Amino acid sequence: MDELDSYSRTVVAVAETVGPAVAALAVGDPENPRGAGSAVVVGDPTDATGRGTVLVTNAHVVARGRAGRATFADGTHADVRVLGADALSDLAVLAVHPDATTPAPVALGDAGPLRVGQLVVAVGNPFGLAGSVTAGVVSALGRSLPTRDGSASRVVEDVIQTDAALNPGNSGGALADASGHVVGINTAVAGVGLGLAVPITTTTRDILTALRRDGRVRRGYLGVVGSPAPLPVDVAARLGRANGLRVADVVAGSPAAQAGLRRGDIVVDADREPVVDAQGLQRRLFADSIGRTLPVTVLRGQAMVDVLAVPSELT
Repeated sequence: MDELDSYSRTVVAVAETVGPAVAALAVGDPENPRGAGSAVVVGDPTDATGRGTVLVTNAHVVARGRAGRATFADGTHADVRVLGADALSDLAVLAVHPDATTPAPVALGDAGPLRVGQLVVAVGNPFGLAGSVTAGVVSALGRSLPTRDGSASRVVEDVIQTDAALNPGNSGGALADASGHVVGINTAVAGVGLGLAVPITTTTRDILTALRRDGRVRRGYLGVVGSPAPLPVDVAARLGRANGLRVADVVAGSPAAQAGLRRGDIVVDADREPVVDAQGLQRRLFADSIGRTLPVTVLRGQAMVDVLAVPSELT
């Protein structure tokens, strides 16, 4: 009984901390929205004073809309406008009308230390039922979520899988840890009893900052298609890791092709950092990589080969 009481107290505390800051979001005409879901009031990542606030939601909730209305659990509402949306991370940032008052922002946490089995609480507006709270555990970590924007595709890495019930309308809502820190933005229902959340990490914080500041996320483009592949035993022992990224295809005329990358190469390092999968390469391809020489080390046959690629901007 004591354990149940302790569990209940934790969930109630998180709900009371996070719940007021989660809004029902209608994008476009409030009476006939083109997108609907949830959004979370967080501190403005570009405001060093900590006073500014923005709302964070999913890009697919925004649905390419430019404005909407956020309605909070206490019945108050605020007009919002979309500062930026990034379909490749499924994140969007909204600004609140200057005359509107919002609840206190919640703190963004860090999904890095999460462990399978850890308690998490989801807050959102499933089926339009404002302020709904569900609790569960982290049921898996390191999942991947394929995303697409036109012809460009990416994989959102280290996605959190939870058994806290998620339903239509939860998208864009908060996934919080037992301390009431938001560690993920709920994004998808993966199946009965399984939901996915975009994790709050250094990478996603950088994306949120770019959306707030620039309205978009600039990414570098190499032009390779690859998948994880095991390294030969001696190479794995020397590098201290088992896998690299095998190049399955190189786009003709791309920066990768111009640099001399070939089908069958196994990428082991990019920008002097280890690469074991596509996400490891993606992490090196944000704005600061565009137009800059990017050293890439590949295993080609039995030899280690260094090539110098200059990523262009992904459009």
